[in-house]
Amino acid sequence: MSESGSTYAAAGVDIEAGDRAVELMKEWVKKASRPEVVGGLGGFAGLFDASALARYQRPLLASATDGVGTKVDIARRMGVYDTIGRDLVGMVVDDLVVCGAEPLFMTDYICVGKVYPERVAAIVKGIAEGCTLAGCALVGGETAEHPGLLGADDFDVAGAGTGVVEADRVLGADRIRTGDAVIAMASSGLHSNGYSLVRHVLFDRAGWALDRDVPELGRTLGEELLEPTRIYSLDCLALTRTTEVHAFSHITGGGLANNLARVIPEGLRAVVDRSTWTPGAIFQLVGEAGSVERLELEKTLNMGVGMMAVVPADSVDVALTTLADRGVEAWVSGEITERTAGDAEAVTLTGDHAG
Repeated sequence: MSESGSTYAAAGVDIEAGDRAVELMKEWVKKASRPEVVGGLGGFAGLFDASALARYQRPLLASATDGVGTKVDIARRMGVYDTIGRDLVGMVVDDLVVCGAEPLFMTDYICVGKVYPERVAAIVKGIAEGCTLAGCALVGGETAEHPGLLGADDFDVAGAGTGVVEADRVLGADRIRTGDAVIAMASSGLHSNGYSLVRHVLFDRAGWALDRDVPELGRTLGEELLEPTRIYSLDCLALTRTTEVHAFSHITGGGLANNLARVIPEGLRAVVDRSTWTPGAIFQLVGEAGSVERLELEKTLNMGVGMMAVVPADSVDVALTTLADRGVEAWVSGEITERTAGDAEAVTLTGDHAG
């Protein structure tokens, strides 16, 4: 008797599970919407009514794409899947807002070794919640099952976002002037960067378990490592409405100095004083557990600062009040000065952290 023909299911792809995942995620996607969204989930493309841009004189579309790196391994190991999506949104929309763009919509891509509908729906739930926090819509996405390439419990997520900004309101290096103040906004923790170093130090070298209770953190290690990335887009947009802002810098991979340097113009430098803040306990723990030198920490982790704003000196009071009213811890961390012949770097970190 001849063997029966091969099937997609026999190859490891479960179409019915994928369909169930779509049904489970629909309620969450519906919550992450805007009036400009046309149609619902299920089409081949998400539709967004561009006539809403008619109020702009010269609308510039901004786009960004990102993932959350090896933080997905923490979610997988803890079996907690409904927060990682917020990390994804934060990584994308806060890149958009740096130029002053309002995030409009996002799409996501979820790649799994095996589709577990409830797990995929939980990931999308987090993405939808992140979009709601960012004020943008989740207009579509894709879930791909890759048996044989990924283990059954393995997954990764990525996303892309689109925003809009008026051409004459684009923020950036060309607006920055000597005497401007550098305002730091506190991070919620590690955010979604440097986890390869963090995992190597805490798991491989220190041998810590995710359920380890860490008194310095006030919770377990796993809970700390899975803390979602703070989403700053609406806070930054609020700043642009209440006072003058010259530039933003999203502090992600590469650390504070390298990211801030991306918006500092030739001939100027930012001098940032470490003594103006105390990084959260997780940063010190990583440094101590792995004997990681300060320079290495600073070029890998955000060290307690997730976003920075460069504003005129006379905008500082309004800016800090606006952020405080929105529940964002913020402080003046430095200033913009002339760069002399001896200043090789666009950003100089001085002093030692308080505490």
